[in-house]
Amino acid sequence: MGQPLSHPLAPPPLQEAASLASESAYHAALRRLFSRTGGAWRLGLERMAALLDALGNPQRQYPVFHVAGTNGKGSTVATLDAILRHGGRRVGKYTSPHLVDFSERIVVDGVPIAHEAVTRWLETHEPLVAELGATFFEATTAMALHHFAEAGIDVAVVEVGLGGRLDATNLVHPVAAGVTQIGYDHLEFLGDTLEAIAGEKAGIYKPGCAAVIGETDPVIRAVLQAHAEAAGSSPILVTGRDWQVEQVRVESVGTRFTLTVNGRSRELLTPLVGQFQAHNCAVALAMLRSAGAPWASLAEEPQEALHGVRLAGRFHHAPPWLFDVAHNADGAATVVNNLLAVGVPHPVTAVVCVLRDKDWRGILQAVSRVAERIVVTMAPTAPINRSWDLHEVLAWAEGERLPVTRADDFSSALAEARAEAATVLVTGSFHTVGDAMERLQVPPVAR
Repeated sequence: MGQPLSHPLAPPPLQEAASLASESAYHAALRRLFSRTGGAWRLGLERMAALLDALGNPQRQYPVFHVAGTNGKGSTVATLDAILRHGGRRVGKYTSPHLVDFSERIVVDGVPIAHEAVTRWLETHEPLVAELGATFFEATTAMALHHFAEAGIDVAVVEVGLGGRLDATNLVHPVAAGVTQIGYDHLEFLGDTLEAIAGEKAGIYKPGCAAVIGETDPVIRAVLQAHAEAAGSSPILVTGRDWQVEQVRVESVGTRFTLTVNGRSRELLTPLVGQFQAHNCAVALAMLRSAGAPWASLAEEPQEALHGVRLAGRFHHAPPWLFDVAHNADGAATVVNNLLAVGVPHPVTAVVCVLRDKDWRGILQAVSRVAERIVVTMAPTAPINRSWDLHEVLAWAEGERLPVTRADDFSSALAEARAEAATVLVTGSFHTVGDAMERLQVPPVAR
């Protein structure tokens, strides 16, 4: 108020024009980067090794905590980030995918990488990326590791993208590598049994590096332990043997649990909501203990640090909206169990979009346990070559007698859901949750 309005046809001020030009260059650079997602997945480390070598191997300039798993790795990364930052460390955090903006993937001390830095890195290194034929994820991972080195971080927390053994992140030599829960996902790349998938995830265990095993199923846990031993990892910490998680209580403020280590028990609270958030928190603490000095001391009295844990898009409540990513049936079951445990106003309508190569049938079956109505739709940023077929989805849902309706337009799906529900659950892919948060202008930060 009080500022004179510019004439609508007048040129923008120089500062605004420069900002617009900078954003235009950023989005143009990202379009070129995302064009490298086309075609089949190309797992392997040769291109990544050459790319990092050309950049001076930035991943060797700081210690790394490396996290893999089908479910729970994002929570474990968020917990490590919070504890390390609370302990006075300058922390680089690399995660994928993003919810609203690409810069969310590469964060230093809670601050996403600047758009200008992304543009500058891509414009400088695009010839090298093209020469090597690097994929989108390889180029992004190299950007993150290089940015961390230039930012002078004390430690990095790196989340595996796909699998582990052949993932682009697997050229780091971590002070501790942790594997969380194993489930069925990316079967075409990782194998069609949990044992095979566990073997791929365990590929991040390395000789002389600490290994942490967070899987609670004893059979799969044994597979991970055998791989860690074969890799020559040391020490090896295993849930149920080296620590116990008990008395888990899911509440609206988070998850309380009792953690027992070396005969000492204490009650802890993580702000993240869900039965398995207790186990994810325990994995993060075990990774710190396993890494030895100076990291182990941060796990001794972690409660104050745990208050700072944040994870965007996971049980993110902005009434009447509740955003929670679920990219497989296990994840959807967790979302539903959390809703049932915490309790939310009914009726509940779920807005769902799932990529077609995921178990969308299992996800819809799970969501139907808590939602009186499910609106299936298309997320605007979902890749066209992975979009699900709404005709097929609706026909299947009718055969299963699920309360599913269809809204092709994403904004219409959100509006319809809001008109009828006391609680609107937005779930499915990261694209779905991120697109909804952007449309509804909900910041992509937890709480």
